Amino acid sequence: MTVVSIIVAVAENNVIGKDNKLIWHLPADLAHFKSITMGHHIIMGRKTFESIGKPLPGRTSVIITKQKDYKADGCIAVSSLEEALKVAVNDAEVFIVGGAEIYRQSIDVAGKIYFTKVYESFEGDVFFPEIDMNKWKISSKTNFFPDEKNKFKYSFIIFVKK
Repeated sequence: MTVVSIIVAVAENNVIGKDNKLIWHLPADLAHFKSITMGHHIIMGRKTFESIGKPLPGRTSVIITKQKDYKADGCIAVSSLEEALKVAVNDAEVFIVGGAEIYRQSIDVAGKIYFTKVYESFEGDVFFPEIDMNKWKISSKTNFFPDEKNKFKYSFIIFVKK
């Protein structure tokens, strides 16, 4: 049985991006993302893929797009979340990595959310959907303070479906 997990970094005001780009730079979060997703399928929307610009090494990139003839070297293009999950059916854990619309579509089918909370508000145009705490509970939380490489206070939080 494949576990569907969401992985996301979210500001205090639920912002996750602006102009199809990440807003903040937290090297610790990028390393966290890499260590969790390495060796697995990562599912994303086309705009998220194009903001990354290339397939991430050591992972299978699955791109959801409405463009019928969309191709990206080293990636699998599909037309729906359901199709993306079928592609990853043999993976023990598959990761939804964005953007906002794909997060909205997947939050009800996900069993886990790897949530980096960035304790700062940012101007943005893309937001993570509200987490319904009647459906989710925190299974772990680790807090971090700013340092020479990471400018903001942040927490790694894992939510699991109740």
